[in-house]
Amino acid sequence: MLQDELPLVARLVRGQRVASLGTLADGAPFVSLVAYTVEDDLCNYLLHLSDLSPHTRHLRADPRAALLIAEPETPSVDDVQTLARITVSGAVALVAKDTPEYAIGRERYLARHPAAAMLFDFADFNLYRFTADGARYIGGFARAYTLTVDHLRQASSLQET
Repeated sequence: MLQDELPLVARLVRGQRVASLGTLADGAPFVSLVAYTVEDDLCNYLLHLSDLSPHTRHLRADPRAALLIAEPETPSVDDVQTLARITVSGAVALVAKDTPEYAIGRERYLARHPAAAMLFDFADFNLYRFTADGARYIGGFARAYTLTVDHLRQASSLQET
């Protein structure tokens, strides 16, 4: 049942720090690995990206994107298809550097990725907000669900039991 999965969704999204970012490159799919930080509502994700990266150029041309966040594989996992994962679809927007939103986002991002501090001094790096418009969660065999933004917000307030 979906309601039982929502705390697991929150744990998965909050528990990871990297995701696969899917962008569109002249209409063709392109995937790269990015660091992220999720905001409290589980609907917004902060990405700190270089303008020199292909995925950033793709996002500037077409802001539609997807993030795949997956439970890490471990030697104890016999069947990797049982690993929990979520694909979040949405769009990305630049967070302007001269705004309070940027300062708050920078602080949140660095709390999760302290090694990225020096990158905030580089002129080609910018903070982006990925805003979800839906998601697909796979919790394992026969546990697949389509999630709305309301589901993500609901998951954000739940604790795993």
